[in-house]
Amino acid sequence: MTNKLKYFIGNWKMFGDFSSYKIIYKINQYVPKHKKSKVVICVPNILIDFFKKRLKKRNLSIGAQNCSHREGYGPFTGAVSAKMLKKMGAEYIILGHSENRQEGETPQLIKKKILSALNQKLNVIFCVGEKLKDKKKGKTFSVIRKQITKSIDKKFNKNKIILAYEPVWSIGTNKIPRVNDLEKVIKFIKSDFKRSFKTKKIPKVLYGGSVNKKNVKSLSIVKEIDGFLIGGASQSAKKFIDIIENYYK
Repeated sequence: MTNKLKYFIGNWKMFGDFSSYKIIYKINQYVPKHKKSKVVICVPNILIDFFKKRLKKRNLSIGAQNCSHREGYGPFTGAVSAKMLKKMGAEYIILGHSENRQEGETPQLIKKKILSALNQKLNVIFCVGEKLKDKKKGKTFSVIRKQITKSIDKKFNKNKIILAYEPVWSIGTNKIPRVNDLEKVIKFIKSDFKRSFKTKKIPKVLYGGSVNKKNVKSLSIVKEIDGFLIGGASQSAKKFIDIIENYYK
């Protein structure tokens, strides 16, 4: 097992209320047991400030799940900017998630959101991944390359960007890539990122898509993975903690 810091990032999606603090509290209490882990829970906007204030001693970080592409404040009904999220206490933000892409987000729009988040010194978790039809046509690499190069500018602070490989066909399906396939994709993302942006720094790449306590051990074999973006299982303290526990067994 590698000694590198591993990320375990929860994406609550449209879930939670003030009573859900008990979930955060249990996870926060557990985190010190694994000092090699960086734990982030990305929650709905209405819970960010509440959770931050309730956690007197924070062992985990709180993140957001999306933001407007517009900076600061303005006459944009219902919109929430990166600046507002930062002021609420968010440290991380998920951008480019396939669920948002399905709602109409384009690479150009996502690029503006990433820039807005970086301007507020937020850590960006940028999601990429192919659809099943792309996978069947052997287009996984080309789809991912296009998603990255069209949404990340060479001038962006890449030290604040974490990539998350989430094959669309795996999200919520209980299907995960074969270990050999996953290893190839993660290696490709890292090498192609370095080539595209002419940087020596190797980007951190997470895996997301139906991660649970049963399959995380097999995923741990892929040493190139720097952590996991966890959806539904992160809505339960026990399930989320079990994933971390089983990863290190």
